[in-house]
Amino acid sequence: MELQLGTMLVQLGVFVVLFLLLRKYAFGPLMRVMNERAQYIENQITTAEKNREEADRLASEHRASIEKAKQDAHDLMENARRTGEKQAADIIAAAETEARRLKTEAVADINREKELAIAELREQVGSLSVLLAGKIVSKELNEDGHKALFEEAVKEMGVRV
Repeated sequence: MELQLGTMLVQLGVFVVLFLLLRKYAFGPLMRVMNERAQYIENQITTAEKNREEADRLASEHRASIEKAKQDAHDLMENARRTGEKQAADIIAAAETEARRLKTEAVADINREKELAIAELREQVGSLSVLLAGKIVSKELNEDGHKALFEEAVKEMGVRV
């Protein structure tokens, strides 16, 4: 096998020309498309990461909002419970005060009525005593007369009472 320098140089020249033509018309556009595709993929990855970060942030905010709503609901329930207990205690205290007042008034009314009844009884006993004494003095009586006089006084007392 002989090396033919002329054929080799022609083939090398054709190769170089073919390489330069391919580089200009085939490899250049192909590389540009590959670079554009790589840039597009990189942009998509960056966008996806930003979207994921935004989704994580929104999820975190959502969880925080839910926790705040739960805490607010708990606070409202606790406040309502405390308010209810306070109102119940106020109602019970007012009822106890009213019951004491009514009891005091009732005891005062009973004592007043008792005093009135005692005074009226004293007055009636005094009147009957005076009446009986007057009748005894006005008549000189025997035992039967005394008895009749007493029964008459009792009848009059029954009418007055």
